[in-house]
Parts: sequence; structure tokens; C-alpha cells
Amino acid sequence: MEYASYWHATSTPFAHAQTEPVGGEVDVAVIGAGFTGLNAALKLARAGLRVAVLEAGHVGAGASGRNGGHLNNGIAHGYASAKAHLGADRAHALYHAYDRSIDLIEATVREEGIDCDFRRSGKLKLASKPSHVDGLRANFELIHREVDPDTRWLDKSDLKGEIGSDSFHGGMLYEKSAMAHMGRYVNGLAEAAHRHGARIWEGTPVTDRNRTAGGWELVTPRGRIRAARVIAATDAYSGTVKGAPLKHFRQRIIPVGSFIIATRPLTEAEVAATLPGDRTCVTSLNIGNYFRLSPDRRLIFGGRARFSAVSDQTSDAKSGRILQRSMASIFPHLANVEIDYCWGGLVGMTKDRFPRVGEADGMLYGMGYSGHGAQMSALVGQVLADMAMDIRDTNPLEGLEWSAIPAHSGKPWFLPVVGLWFGLKDRLS
Repeated sequence: MEYASYWHATSTPFAHAQTEPVGGEVDVAVIGAGFTGLNAALKLARAGLRVAVLEAGHVGAGASGRNGGHLNNGIAHGYASAKAHLGADRAHALYHAYDRSIDLIEATVREEGIDCDFRRSGKLKLASKPSHVDGLRANFELIHREVDPDTRWLDKSDLKGEIGSDSFHGGMLYEKSAMAHMGRYVNGLAEAAHRHGARIWEGTPVTDRNRTAGGWELVTPRGRIRAARVIAATDAYSGTVKGAPLKHFRQRIIPVGSFIIATRPLTEAEVAATLPGDRTCVTSLNIGNYFRLSPDRRLIFGGRARFSAVSDQTSDAKSGRILQRSMASIFPHLANVEIDYCWGGLVGMTKDRFPRVGEADGMLYGMGYSGHGAQMSALVGQVLADMAMDIRDTNPLEGLEWSAIPAHSGKPWFLPVVGLWFGLKDRLS
């Protein structure tokens, strides 16, 4: 078993990172070479602007190369909750923003010739307990009536053609949801941005910044660069580089570990017995699981597993063992299947689990995806590019307040307590 992201291990790394020292002057500097930053860089470069992307690791090193490979539409924690929190108009607009973002991914993949196995698979939200059926069905009826007619309700008997497990009691199908090979997608975005003129530096964390007459000077170990505008696209990884530049976001983002395993390639018979519907799937528990088949027919199975803000080999291995037990409980016929890859990554959670896009502390920012960044990041990246070009009417989250989390400085000491609370809720639901 490799303690490495399947997406990283099975894609060709970006080959055109800048080798010279950082320097010069650009119109826009983007911090972070993940989905958000690269979508912004691509749009800006297409528009003819001078763009620099500064990445502390390598292209896709963070959540963009460490996720479950789902491009799901719909609001993560329920449309009804969004209406109550945001109001009907904003909740409606946000729901359709996820739809638009997946459309943008599909268009970019086609226009830039990115070979990443993008496919409109549909997503199943599965009721893990009989007591979850009524609430999930009520959410379906509201969504189907108000914002998304491309949804269907499936009773327990209908699931037999979709999933080879008796663990679930009904489900909601979102027909517009999609999937892709995320390593090939993120590296393809970087190649496209480079092809249109953006310069991308890997291994180049931003350690400080200084105000200049025309904008900002960003300081890195490889040199300094001046930019009229700066975009922060670091999400959960805003706290991995110490120093002043990202302090504002560290106080508002809760980094939470999400962990994933990938089996060996399954036989045709095993695929038919596991996920004959070949969709993305997510369960209804608070500490639930998500899973799908890879292009080479592995089961990619993930979840919170442990409430930790650490992802390293030790942490990933502990979480991987928990995930194997969860996978075996849902799919007993895979209890002894070999696991080829085990990895983890950080999800950037906000207190209310809604993303944020705006301008603060002298920077444009888009982050706080709360587990739905793979899909929403395309739209957010393009909105940030618009904002950098002084186009201000495309942000679906304009004006949404984002206060610092009390007693939080970037290290979420309270995560174990949160995990116990959600575990209790799952047992009692």
C-alpha cells in the first residue's frame, strides 16, 4: 500500500514550473495552485493580464489533489438549512452557483482539451438509517419543487440497481452531478494557464508582503514580486505557511482532516456487486462516508474517520484502518480486498459551512468550501478573476459576513469535542 494520493500517483505532474527566481511585476499574483487559483489564473491569462501563481508545494498539493473525486451539485448541508440561514433568494442563487460551476468545469475541460475522465455520473445521497428517510425525502421534495427538477427519489427497492449493499433505506439522486480524475484535471488546468501565459512557481511559499504605491510586494524564499492585485486561494492550507500574509484567513478557517483509501482495481463481477450504477455516493450520517469508482475501477472510499487537523503517514494510516472497517460494513464482499492507496488532506470549514468570496486585508479571496471545493472552486476562481478586473456583479456570495472564530488562531484544538458531539448525534438519530 502506498501512503500517497491516488490522483497524484496516476497523473503526470505539471512540467512547466518556473525555474528562475521570483521577480518582476505582474497585474495579479495568485497564492495557491489548486483548483481556485488555477481557474482564476487561466481566466486572467486568457484576458491578456500578466499573472504569477505562487505555490508552496506543487500544483495540486493541497485539497485539489487529495479529495474524493466528486463534482456534486447541491448545497452540502441541505437546501432548507440554507434558506433558513441565508434567505430564499440567496439560497436559490447559491444552489444554482454549484450547477454553474460544474458547467464551467465541463466547458474548460472541453475547450482546453484536458483528458481527465470528466463524466456526468449523478450523485446519490443515501439514507443510512430508517429514521433518516423522512428528512431526506422532505429535502428532496423541497429541492425538486423549488430549484432542481433534475432530481429523483429512490426507495430502498430502487437502490438495488445502483448499489450492492443493504445498508441504505432510500436515496436522493442529483442527476447533474459529475466526477473526474482530479489529478489530471488540476495538472491540466496548470498546463492550460501556462499555455495562455501565466507563470507558475512551485516550492514558493509567500512569507511576507509589503504595501507599495501600485499594490503589493510579495516576499518568498525565491525572491520578491510586485503585483497590483493579490488573490488568496489557500483554503484549509492557509495555516501551513506561518507569518502575516494569511493570518486573516487562519482565524476564520477550520482545517479538518478528510481521509481516503483506494482499493486495487476491482473485477467486473466485483464492480457489479458494489456500484453497478457507477455514481458518486455520500451517506447521510454526520460522520459518514463518500465513495465512487475510479476510471480504472478501484473503489475510492473516504470520510472524516477521525476529527483531526493532521494529515501525515501516521494519521493517514490510523484513519485508513477505520475506513477499511467502514467499507467492509457497507460492502462485506470487499472486506479482504487489497488497499493500494491511503491518503488524507485538509478540508477548509467555515463556522456555518458556507464558502466565502470577497476582499479583505488587501487581498481578494475565495475559500471555506467545507467539503464542496472540487466543484465550487471553478466558479469561485473565475469570480475572483472578474473581481481582479473590476467586474463586480458575478459573486453569488457578495456581502456574506465572515467573522473570526472566537479563540481560534488556526489550530482547531476543539475538533475532538466536535467529533464526539457528531458521533453522539449519529448514534441517537
